[in-house]
Amino acid sequence: MPDRVIAFVMAGGQGSRLQPLTAARSKPSVPFGSRYRIVDFVLSNLVNSQIRTIYLLVQYKSQSLIEHVRKAWTISPLLNDQFVTVVPPQMRAGQSWFQGTADAVHQNINLIEEHAPDYVVVFGADHIYRMDIRQMLDFHKEREADVSIAALPVPIEDARSFGVIAADADGRIEAFQEKPANPTPLADDPSSAYASMGNYVFSARVLMEALQAAQQAGETDFGQHVLPRLLASGHRLFAYDFASNQIPGIKPYESQVYWRDVGNIDAYFNTHKDVLGAEPVFDAFNPEWPIYSSNYQGPVARVLGGQLRNTLLGAATIIHDNSRISNSIIRREAVIEEDVVLEDCIVMDYVRVCKGARLRKVIIDRHNIIEPGTVIGYDAEADSKLYTVTPGGVTVVPSGQIGFYARSAGYGGGYSE
Repeated sequence: MPDRVIAFVMAGGQGSRLQPLTAARSKPSVPFGSRYRIVDFVLSNLVNSQIRTIYLLVQYKSQSLIEHVRKAWTISPLLNDQFVTVVPPQMRAGQSWFQGTADAVHQNINLIEEHAPDYVVVFGADHIYRMDIRQMLDFHKEREADVSIAALPVPIEDARSFGVIAADADGRIEAFQEKPANPTPLADDPSSAYASMGNYVFSARVLMEALQAAQQAGETDFGQHVLPRLLASGHRLFAYDFASNQIPGIKPYESQVYWRDVGNIDAYFNTHKDVLGAEPVFDAFNPEWPIYSSNYQGPVARVLGGQLRNTLLGAATIIHDNSRISNSIIRREAVIEEDVVLEDCIVMDYVRVCKGARLRKVIIDRHNIIEPGTVIGYDAEADSKLYTVTPGGVTVVPSGQIGFYARSAGYGGGYSE
């Protein structure tokens, strides 16, 4: 009989460092690339890994994420154990919201009891990557581990910014170090150290016992409380080397070990560069390990004229004559009018950039009309009086308020989700 595995995806992140993109949505529901949301990457990894009993634990500003999951992530209503379902705080044992990662799972411990799994996968929803989680499960079983933690090898000088895992040559964890001044190097590579990715595989019995103990002790977080306690009590904790994970269909020009934390605007903006180009660092097209998202029913993009270089276009986008677009991503139902210049921009859904606008290194959130002749991205001091300008020089135009009548007049949103 195959192992029974259920997954909890921690999707309640407030995403304060991604403001203003998270002003009205949670971090996992922030759009990424020409058609995805950030949450689509972890969900695709789970589904591709044949783990299809998935609970998405949500909390802050969750409506956008709930709507996306409802429309994009119906797996099979005919099979009881194949679903992605959203779980807000149930407050079954009190009146508090989720107080931390461990508390979020503990508040839903009844779901573990209901499914009686052999293993419980607890993953975050905040990163861009591909991963075959079954390989991590195989590692977990081979080591007879109680807990396995996905670990990313990083240069030793960068490890000071991470939670570091000290492990022996077999991967057994010896200590946790939080942003250490002197990180413990890998047993076989003194130039690198293990950074915790915050993704866990638990043997179900151990997890149940650990959650009960944490609740009694008033502890709420896996990384800060539960895992150190398990390590101190002699449980078998192992670091799974993410660099060993093999994904079918990865092209030779791609990064073979790709994982990005898009926790702030500059990191989010720079990660988009990885999906551009003839040989992208992260190629979204991989039929052997697809990234799933919404089944959008609108038409294809239309290019009526202009010059496009190194640009991705979402469905139903319209590009008009004499526009010049380079190194940019235009999401669905955007309209780029005549004589517009876009350089290094991310234009989200239902945006109209009107005639003669000039934008450079700008993110325009959904439902915006950029007025004719607008110039953004050429004067940081002037831009900062109207918009968010990051330390890396990215200007963010927050989500607009295009209403029904504007959409009816052709300003985007005709197939809106």
